[in-house]
Parts: sequence; C-alpha cells; structure tokens
Amino acid sequence: MAEKIFELHLIKPSHYDDDGYVIQWLRSAIPSNSLAALNGIAADCARRQALGPDVQIKIFAYDETNVRIRPEKIAQSIARAGQGLACLVGVQSNQFPRALDIARRLRQGGAPTAVGGFHVSGCLAMLPDMPADLREAQALGISLFAGEAEGRLDDVLRDAFEGALKPLYNFMDDLPGIEDAPTPFLPTEVVSRTTGAVTSFDAGRGCPFQCSFCTIINVQGRKSRHRSADDVERIIRDNLAQGVHSFFITDDNFARNKNWEPIFDRLIELRDSGLNFSFIIQVDTLCHRIPNFIAKAARAGVKRVFIGLENINPANLVAAKKKQNRIAEYRVMLLAWKRAGCFTYAGYILGFPEDTPESIRRDIAIIQRELPLDMLEFFFLTPLPGSEDHQRLHKAGVPMDPDMNKYDLEHMVTAHPKMSRAEWEAIYHEAWALYYSPRHMETIMRRAAAVGTSPGKALFLLLWFWAAVNLEKVHPLQGGYLRLKVRRDRRPGMKLENPLIFYPRLVATHIGNHVRIGALALKLWKLRRELRHDPKARDYMDLALTTPTEADLDDLEMFNNSDSSRAAGDKAKAQNAKAHIAAE
Repeated sequence: MAEKIFELHLIKPSHYDDDGYVIQWLRSAIPSNSLAALNGIAADCARRQALGPDVQIKIFAYDETNVRIRPEKIAQSIARAGQGLACLVGVQSNQFPRALDIARRLRQGGAPTAVGGFHVSGCLAMLPDMPADLREAQALGISLFAGEAEGRLDDVLRDAFEGALKPLYNFMDDLPGIEDAPTPFLPTEVVSRTTGAVTSFDAGRGCPFQCSFCTIINVQGRKSRHRSADDVERIIRDNLAQGVHSFFITDDNFARNKNWEPIFDRLIELRDSGLNFSFIIQVDTLCHRIPNFIAKAARAGVKRVFIGLENINPANLVAAKKKQNRIAEYRVMLLAWKRAGCFTYAGYILGFPEDTPESIRRDIAIIQRELPLDMLEFFFLTPLPGSEDHQRLHKAGVPMDPDMNKYDLEHMVTAHPKMSRAEWEAIYHEAWALYYSPRHMETIMRRAAAVGTSPGKALFLLLWFWAAVNLEKVHPLQGGYLRLKVRRDRRPGMKLENPLIFYPRLVATHIGNHVRIGALALKLWKLRRELRHDPKARDYMDLALTTPTEADLDDLEMFNNSDSSRAAGDKAKAQNAKAHIAAE
C-alpha cells in the first residue's frame, strides 16, 4: 500500500510592535517551550504511527520570532501532501491578533487550522462567555484547543486526517500528568536561531500560590505536576547529542516543583561524570529557605535565576495576593544566589494600587542601594485574560483595552487609581533609564567582580537590556540580535510603506543602533578590563553586599519608607525574636 503523507505544521507566533511590524530577529532570545512540548508530543505520535501504519506524519516547527511565516506556502504544502494540519501553538494573549491573522490566511488557502495556548485556555477557564476574538476564530473555521496536549494530540490529528476537526477541544478540567510523557524537544536547526543556542523544557507545571495577576495558576493549576529525573536526563542527553548545552527550565516556580531535589541530584551526577551544560530557572523569593536548594542548584549547573520580586512595598504585595513575598528576606535570598555564583534577574511590576511616580522613583533608588540584584525587568500591572485580575475587572464592567496585541506587559490597558495614563506610561519608561543608568551599570559590574561572577557576562546582559529598551523599543524578554522587518508583513489595516522610505530607514536604523551600542560597549569593556587587572576588585563593598544583620530592620530605608514597610520590619523582628527564644 502506498504511504500517505500527513503534514503537521507547528507555528509559534510572535506579535506586532507599535508600528505594526512583526517582532522578529536574526537570533531571538527566549526559546518557546510550547513549541518544544508540542514538537515532542507530535514526534511521539509519528513514532507510534498514530494515523495508521500507512501514514507518515511529517512535522515542521517554526518560531516566528526568528523565522518568517508564509501562510500561503504552508497551505500549499499541505494541499500537495493531501492531508495536514497547521497549529498555532502556545499563543499568549498579546500574540492572538497575530495568530488570527496567520490563521485567516491559512484558512483562505484551505489548510485545516487550530489555535491553542494561554489565551484560549485562560479565557475559557476564567470567563463566563467566550470572548469575541475566539468566536471570530471559530467563525473562520479555526479549531480552538484549551488545556494541555499530552494524551490528546492523537485525537486532534485523527479528526484533521478525517476532515472532521471539532470547533473546540476543551481539556481544562482534565490536566494530564507529565511524568513519562513525551519530552519537549526542538531540532538543532530551530535552537540555533536563538542567541546562545538555548532550548527549553518544563520540569513541572502548576504553582501553589494565588497571585491575582497570574495566569499560570488558572491554566496549569495549583498542584505540582512534574517530570521524573529520568525524563530530565533524557532531555539533557538528547540535546547534548545535537550540540545543545544551554537550557531554560520554564517552570513558573521550580522551587515548588516537588521533584526538584531528585532532578538536581541527577543533574549533579551528570555534571560530575564530565557532561557540560547550564541552566536558567525561575524561583520565588523564599527558595533560600528550602534546605540545600540553592547549593544544589549551583552544582546542577544553574547560572541565571529569575525571581518574582514584583515590588518592595508590602501593601502592594498584599493587594496582589503575593503574601509569600517578604521584603525582609530579599537581601538574604539575593546574597545566597550571589555566593552560589549565579546572576539574578527580577521581575518588578509597576502600577500596583499604592504606586505613584514618586514612590516608584524612590523604590528603584532603594533597590539600587540596598539589594544586590543584577538585572531588573519592569512590567505594567496587566489584567491578563486567565488571571483573577482580568476576571474581576470583566465582571465589574471596568474598561480594558480591546486590542489583545497590547497585553504584552509593556502597555497600559486599564486605568490606575492614582496615576493618569500619561504619568503611568512616563514612569514605566523612566524606570528603565533610572535603573540602567551609567553609574548603576558600573555598580553591577563591580559587584560581579567582587562576588566572583563574571563582569564580562554582566556586560553582555547590560548591553542586551539597554539596547532592547533604548534602541529597539521592546522589552528585553522580546529582544534579540538584528531586528528583521518585512515590509509586507505589517499588521492588517495599517498602510504599507513606500519601499523607497522603508528600506533606507531600516538600514539607517541598523547602522545608528550599532554605533550607539558600540559606544556603550566600549565604555563597559574598559571597565571590564580595569576590573580584570585590579587586584583589589574582589575587595569592592557597598551596602547591598554587606552581611544582613538585625539592625537592617531599623536602619535600611526599605523598612522605613511607608507604614507597610515599617510593619514588615516589625513583623520580621518579632519573628526573629521568637526564633531566638525557641533556639534557646
């Protein structure tokens, strides 16, 4: 019997910038775990011959942040094969307009098309009725997928093969276990399009906390579901075999993965056996209280850590149900990571109820002076579909921007109780300039030299963040190397620019950006060279690097700038006194 071909095209969409162009790079930064997970699940379907022994499933994976998507060509390829499916995977709310534009063109070309990801899942999990953009997708003949695909992709592929895709696949009430499930994997030709050839996987899903701005807890649940140490070892070995050594573990909070220690122990064994690899992980602000967590993380190959710091105002943290964040623990936690030789990133949200331009400026100065933090990432407080915040505003009829493309944490989409739109937007942009001032960038590099991490790596990260915000006008998490713009890929409804204007401006922008970043790179390189040859570089000390003491709760401005911060300091002192009495 002649073998039939079924083409499965997995597309991770990007989204539009403020000028309507797709955000795309020669080398992008953050690898897509959704794409890796779906690719791994699809490869397992192909190995098992899920569509029958006479059907070959051919898989194509695209990440639009580093490759141009041509929907018409994909539709033509599926038509030539005779059978197939195009899937827009891992689609976040800010990516849904772009995903819908791609899917519309796929449908016009006759390609069966499905869309899944956090936007679809979050809306169905938290809203009483399906929103207009999801209904629009269904009206175009696009199937929607809510939930996770482990154990479910077979059915979707069979329906597509038989020409009977359902309008909706909803598995939100049945989250699968992921131990022994197909492991996330991307081929090297996809991974190589990221800076540093980084790939990603999730070692676990779910988070036990209740942050009101978070979508994870309502899409992936609050119960820890995890892969085994064997699963993680297989992921590592499969990637090492294709020359990939850098990994981003995408767990929203790896410290609450109940299997963290067996996984770290296995990774330590692999590294001790001579294998070379490194990780980026995400954790909470109390991870240092877990015995051996940070020490084993360092031995397992963790080099960078993202921490959900969110704010240093306790009143704001309480308002967001982020009660697990205790500002009295911040410096202890950050110094523990410093001693482990890790670079620290922290998310910081602007727009909590107590925030004002003045308080934000004050808090950034406190962070610079009193916390040994490396990279700080600013975000607008955004009611993302799938979060409790969005659900509450939706039920109350509070106006929110209808353009999902703006729900990227870089744009204001609803009103603030104390700041006007202009004030909120202005302080967001000012915050980047305040934290990444020339003086503080120098401080970050001097601290790196003092604690034994690499000033050179600090230099690279500082250049990355500064250039993304100041030159490319995008968040560093959406950054990359060498911005690509396709004139004809502009957002529908926006006018195509004259090529005689578009291309000269694009070239001039690239040249100008390289000159500006080169000037900053030269300045920081000189400092790096100075630190390398300075025998006293390890002796550098400032307030943030000093050993925490009980007196900090009285002396540091972090505990003296508001009623809530003073209350947090008093609470910490009471807890310390109780612990001291118990120890005696």
